[in-house]
Amino acid sequence: MKRTGIILLSISTLILVSLVVLSSANVAFPIVFYLTVIGQVIFMLSVFKILTDKYHTEKTFDDWYEDSPRQ
Repeated sequence: MKRTGIILLSISTLILVSLVVLSSANVAFPIVFYLTVIGQVIFMLSVFKILTDKYHTEKTFDDWYEDSPRQ
């Protein structure tokens, strides 16, 4: 996965988590509203970027999980 998808996801997470703090601190409604809209748009862009990434692996479901061997 490319780095831009993870960066966008991190930015949207920081914005949306900071909204919890801002809304509990009684910040003005327009600021909270516009940050919510911006955070959701960035979140949708990051999901789109990650899902349309040209990442390919040779692993299959028969390989199971690398950190937990099949018993």
